[in-house]
Amino acid sequence: MKSSKVIHALYTDDDVLLNAVKKLRAAKHAIEEVYTPFPVHGLDKVMGLEPTRIAITSFMYGCVGLCVAILMMNYIMIQDWPQDIGGKPSFSYLENMPAFVPIMFEMTVFFAAHLMVITFYLRSRMWPFKNAENPDARTTDDHFLIAVSVGEDEKELKKLLTETGAVEMHLVEQEASH
Repeated sequence: MKSSKVIHALYTDDDVLLNAVKKLRAAKHAIEEVYTPFPVHGLDKVMGLEPTRIAITSFMYGCVGLCVAILMMNYIMIQDWPQDIGGKPSFSYLENMPAFVPIMFEMTVFFAAHLMVITFYLRSRMWPFKNAENPDARTTDDHFLIAVSVGEDEKELKKLLTETGAVEMHLVEQEASH
């Protein structure tokens, strides 16, 4: 395994972090990862990350939920056990569809929300009992961390990080996993 040097620079403000990421990218430094205690608006764009496709999967999961709701209500309320509730006939699904709209809505939201969360966890490789990959526990509370690969000039990188407002820096040896 090959090891590489990474500097972990800690920040205490999200706006300072955004400016630091902009300056690091402008100076062509390789940012490995950014750890934040809460989502920072615009960080993905500043880092140059591609847009997520999770909204597309959410729409597909919602469509699956809608189909399941329609099939379930048609089977339960029309075919298997038709009931005369409030004088409404149970001869066809279309005649009763206005009464089924709340169920269709709720099943669509249920499927989209739950399957989207499961997809997010699987895609992020965050399954149960997994050890945290967080390099500093303070990033779950009130600090922000940028992990930057050390290139040829470590002193220049440390100077740039100090100029961008880093309150702490730690040089870390990382094993490259191939």
